[in-house]
Amino acid sequence: MKIVMLNGQNHKGSTYHIGRLIADKIEGENEITEFFFPRDLNHFCAGCYKCIEDVSLCPFYSEKKKILDAIDTADILIVTTPTYCMHMSAPLKSFFDLTFDMWMSHRPMKSMFSKKAVIVSTSAGAGVKSAMKDVEDCLFYMGVPKIIKYGMAVQAMNWDGVAADKKKLIEKKADIIAKKLCSKTKPSVGIKTRFMFHMMGMMQKKGWNSSPVETEYWKENDWLDGKRPWDV
Repeated sequence: MKIVMLNGQNHKGSTYHIGRLIADKIEGENEITEFFFPRDLNHFCAGCYKCIEDVSLCPFYSEKKKILDAIDTADILIVTTPTYCMHMSAPLKSFFDLTFDMWMSHRPMKSMFSKKAVIVSTSAGAGVKSAMKDVEDCLFYMGVPKIIKYGMAVQAMNWDGVAADKKKLIEKKADIIAKKLCSKTKPSVGIKTRFMFHMMGMMQKKGWNSSPVETEYWKENDWLDGKRPWDV
């Protein structure tokens, strides 16, 4: 399977180590591709809306395309973010800002509706729940049907400082998560995603969109005629 890790910081701290541990435990011959933010996409969204008309017009398209191409062909996404001020890291938030045109309300990527994703976050104390919720919201609106979350207050500033008993707990949890990801069965799309996609289709039909380009995209995929991106 193809696994893509999206890491919300350049350094390989506790969050990264847990994410990589899960990736390495997934059985089979897997191809793991890693991206680090801000290293691999060090930009903020300019708010120019050029991507709404043509994604290639984004001023950071060349860097973004490499990441999106990897995501498109991935079976599993592992998103790691340290908890910064109770939420996801700013570099990871910037990445999601730069891909908002892939949300169901715009031009969702068909492949997203068949992926599995894991969100990993650690903190010294509180905040992992809200940090993971940030990422979960973005993945949901991109269409990802199966999202597993794992957060822990490691009470340490780096991986070496994490207590041995906590590392044992992490090891066990990583085993459990990896086993859930090993199945090659296509994840089922839940009722919430189905309802949201239907509502976005109604919006497109009524012209309540950002651009006619979006409606044309939906028409090209036959989504306005009842076909769904998760249908095979």
